[in-house]
Amino acid sequence: MAEEAPASIDAEHRRIGGIPLRAFAPNAITLLALCSGLTGVRFAIDGDWAAAITMIIVAGVLDGMDGRIARLLRAQSRFGAELDSLSDVIAFGVAPAMILFFWSLAEAPKFGWTAALALAVCCALRLARFNSRMDAEFQPHKSAGFNTGIPAPAGAGMSFVPVYLWLATDNDLFREWYVVMPWALGIAMLMISAIPTYSWSSIRLRRSWRLFALAGVGLLGAALVTAPWLTLLAVCALYAATLPFGMASYAKVRRRG
Repeated sequence: MAEEAPASIDAEHRRIGGIPLRAFAPNAITLLALCSGLTGVRFAIDGDWAAAITMIIVAGVLDGMDGRIARLLRAQSRFGAELDSLSDVIAFGVAPAMILFFWSLAEAPKFGWTAALALAVCCALRLARFNSRMDAEFQPHKSAGFNTGIPAPAGAGMSFVPVYLWLATDNDLFREWYVVMPWALGIAMLMISAIPTYSWSSIRLRRSWRLFALAGVGLLGAALVTAPWLTLLAVCALYAATLPFGMASYAKVRRRG
């Protein structure tokens, strides 16, 4: 929901002094994502770590839906873009930072809270950078179909890799602060980095592969139900493996001019 609103949407907004009816659905989904992220914090306070992680994943799914629904309904607006960014900061910056702090970083003798803050602050900085460039005519990464740095939902999901490992193996080593802290700081740096990463718009499926892709989505859903933590680890490993390929692909695009 980060695109500029059509003139008709803005005119309607000014005329009635509120949100157009067709913009209600995507904005409601954005608010549900925000609430899901904060509910994850509530579960973390209760020590229900699996439920806390699940709520952040639900927020990620909702975040992936709102923008597409807005474009489908032609309901993009500046209000929706700002609400989406605020929701992302809370659901994928503040909530993961607090979950990791309650789960592990609170045990650090020093700088545990600082490391948690770094994750939230870097998420906010990434989204502020995105918003500041929203109206810029020259956006080399975006024009080539790439993101700048890893997106906030991906950063939140990647930050939980130690939690996935702990839930999958029940090995307390993955919960130690000296394991979690450098990982969280590394993900925070990736969010504000300038490396080009693949976006949905850069993915092109050949016609012959579309049925296989649909089958893969179905199998992924089944795997998430039967073995969620191992599946999420596999998804994170696959995403991490795409990072160098994304940089190479962008370099190739730049060479082509």
